[in-house]
Amino acid sequence: MTNLRIAFVAILLSLATGCGANSVTGHPEGKTSDMDMRQAAEKADMIMQRTLSGVKPELRWNHGPSNDKVCTDVKNDSSGTGSVKRRIAVMTVVSRERRGNLLGVVERDWTARGYRITGVRASGEVPAIYAATPDDFRMRVAVGGEGQFFFSITTPCFTESAVPDPATEPNTPQRAGDYPQPADVHDDFWSSEAPLPTSSSSAS
Repeated sequence: MTNLRIAFVAILLSLATGCGANSVTGHPEGKTSDMDMRQAAEKADMIMQRTLSGVKPELRWNHGPSNDKVCTDVKNDSSGTGSVKRRIAVMTVVSRERRGNLLGVVERDWTARGYRITGVRASGEVPAIYAATPDDFRMRVAVGGEGQFFFSITTPCFTESAVPDPATEPNTPQRAGDYPQPADVHDDFWSSEAPLPTSSSSAS
């Protein structure tokens, strides 16, 4: 068998087995992970809590719905793995004048933690920033309807397992009604409509 044919067969085998891009981590290292979906969800919760802790003054927030889905292989069959999506709704009212400041705080925090900014939605009404951790947990901070902020994080594919609700306690009571409940907590800084002084280092 010629070297060219050997290389061609190796490529076919790689595609058939998913080794070209690891089906568990989504990375091309060809390594597997013993983390399961429950552990991945717990790590996602930890990343979100670290993100929230980097924002001062503190934001009031609640968990949004958690979703998990089965990951499939190149034949669209179940690969025995799944991913998890966690959501957080910010209940602090963030004024239009403070949107850019909050987005900047989050972006700087993510960058300082070694996360890669993968995209920015430059919109006056619904801006968003997208990022990824080195192990490919995908995050988003976005402004939704009525200027409300939302965070979300989606894990790579890991071994299927039961996924419990987040164990982290929100810092504001859960509201009645369908998700998302509108932001209703006033904050002297984040809710202020006064222009932010250019030289101010508040909440940075």
